[in-house]
Amino acid sequence: MQSSVIGGGSLLIAWQLKDRRVLIVGGGEVASQRIDSILVTDAHITVLSPLKGLNEKTQALILAHPERVTYYDRPFSGPTEIQNMDMVLTALDDVAVSREIVDLCRNAHIPVNAADIPDCCDFYFGSQIRDGPLQIMISTNGNGPRMASIIKEKLKRGLQGNEGKALERLGLLREKLKELAPGVGGAVGRRRMGWMSRLCNQWTMDEFAALDEQAMQMILEKGWEANEIPDPEEIIGRVATVDAYIPPLPAPSPSLLLPTITFILGAASVTLLHVFLRRR
Repeated sequence: MQSSVIGGGSLLIAWQLKDRRVLIVGGGEVASQRIDSILVTDAHITVLSPLKGLNEKTQALILAHPERVTYYDRPFSGPTEIQNMDMVLTALDDVAVSREIVDLCRNAHIPVNAADIPDCCDFYFGSQIRDGPLQIMISTNGNGPRMASIIKEKLKRGLQGNEGKALERLGLLREKLKELAPGVGGAVGRRRMGWMSRLCNQWTMDEFAALDEQAMQMILEKGWEANEIPDPEEIIGRVATVDAYIPPLPAPSPSLLLPTITFILGAASVTLLHVFLRRR
């Protein structure tokens, strides 16, 4: 049987960089994009660039995150710059310097990405959709970065907008379930995984997004203990997915408007006259 797998792709993974050290060489538009991408991972970032090479966005990111970004006003100077780094990113117009940095990194077994030089990249930066814990990456494997952005916008239009909130609630529910039924692997682990899968298949995004602490406790008491999936309406009630339509009030008829105004002005005149006569 012939395999349906086609080569030429990449292994798309969620790389955990929390508290790792990332070096970014350059200070222009691409460098600002790299800083923005790496900041969400809670890594420690070092930026190397002469001050005159920093654009406004890069400067703003450096100033806004002093606890995460360390800046040095100098160009890349040699092998000592990559010591103790876990990842290196070049964002330079000088291809020769980028290739030099790439060679140093590969000799030191440090993952490296050189902007706009696909053959010098151990990994690519794809276009990304981010909503809380939800991250969706679109990669063209270096063939068309702009096309990745177009595809991203099409995919965003297919999302409801509450997926991130739903995933946050689902993550909290999973943690509570692990506390209730601890253990890795084994019969308990398999049952826990199977029950969560069934729950995800039967509940909607809107229903997960509507969960609160009380509802989560009810799900575990009514569902997990009995190995059943509770009806969401019993837990949280029906979740409206669209706003109720409220018809606009009809505009007043012009034929009624003039008599109404005349009546109001007449009533006001009589009242004022009455007050004036009483004062006399």
